Amino acid sequence: MKKFFIFTAAFALLAVVSHDFTAQAAFKVIVNPANPETTLSKSRVSQLLLKKSARWDDGTNAMPIDLDSQSDVRDAMSRAVHGRSVTSIKGYWQRQIFSGKSVPPPEVGSDAEVVAFVAKHPGAIGYVSSAAPTDGVKVVKLTE
Repeated sequence: MKKFFIFTAAFALLAVVSHDFTAQAAFKVIVNPANPETTLSKSRVSQLLLKKSARWDDGTNAMPIDLDSQSDVRDAMSRAVHGRSVTSIKGYWQRQIFSGKSVPPPEVGSDAEVVAFVAKHPGAIGYVSSAAPTDGVKVVKLTE
């Protein structure tokens, strides 16, 4: 019985770790090449995407962009970075809009549109699928 419990606990832990890795492997965070950042914490990315932080450390205005809310990549990013579902994040934005505090980032329908936006704006930050071409932007390493 003890071996069964240890096996079950180990399997559950492996499932949680592999899910987190799979979610992170499903997307990559990108910034404009002029941005000096090479590594960002999940917390920092969340702050920037949710407009809780309006500027980069060098003073440049942050310009987040989101994929469409139906995107599997957005779902994976939201769960890995924000620790919340896309539906929960949409609720957050509804409260921000209703209170007059902020509006959500623009949404686009493809990785190519995210890359084009980020390449064009020095303060931009976005995310794309792990398989997306990222010519003209910089992929940053995501840390805990």
